[in-house]
Amino acid sequence: MANFFPRWTNWVPIKLVVCGIVIVCGLTAGTWYYVTPKYTKVRYQPIQPVPFPHDIHVTQLGMDCRYCHSFVEVAAHSNVPNTQTCMNCHTQVQKDNPKLEPVRVSWKTGEPIDWVWIHRTVDYVYYNHAAHVNRGISCFSCHGPVNRMPVVYQAKPHSMAWCLECHRHPENFLRPEDQVFNLDWKPEDVKPAEFVAKYGQPSDAREDFSKKKKLTQTQIGQTLKERWNITPPQNCQGCHR
Repeated sequence: MANFFPRWTNWVPIKLVVCGIVIVCGLTAGTWYYVTPKYTKVRYQPIQPVPFPHDIHVTQLGMDCRYCHSFVEVAAHSNVPNTQTCMNCHTQVQKDNPKLEPVRVSWKTGEPIDWVWIHRTVDYVYYNHAAHVNRGISCFSCHGPVNRMPVVYQAKPHSMAWCLECHRHPENFLRPEDQVFNLDWKPEDVKPAEFVAKYGQPSDAREDFSKKKKLTQTQIGQTLKERWNITPPQNCQGCHR
């Protein structure tokens, strides 16, 4: 009896199985590379030319983020401090510490210190620091507990999905503007009566926030979102310009 199908069709099942294996392996490899911390740089912690313990400067000495990152409230990009900023203190403090020799050399020669970038936005993404910190997004939300880091590392993935989580639900991250640079701030630190007197409460709130013992992050965030009319972009043009 003659074959109904051509001889070459005998290889079709094998080819389908091979293609299926290749596709599954490709998807697995892509997920492993692009979704894991290896790609998103979470925990990336390079060695800097000068050790700068943020935990000592911020937590122990009480330095404000803006002393070194002075452009963060007015510019799209947050600046790395220049040598002059370092030497404002270190002409008197730890002035003979050998670890600060690169700073002293930079001061004498005028050559900038070659700091290693940790948090760096890719070229095809637009991000404005000033727009965020002036509307209640803390350094902590994107950079983690930098004030507790002896050596700074990248604490958040900074992926598109991660950014969109905040843009879709900003109430989970907003805080009063005077607490943006307080990296130890917690919602329970807010005094409800004072908060309501300054910011009010959401128009659809079913209870008087000022009479509550504590406010949740959501209650604080919803209030600030409505007060400041915050509607973060969720379309492509918002970040890819």
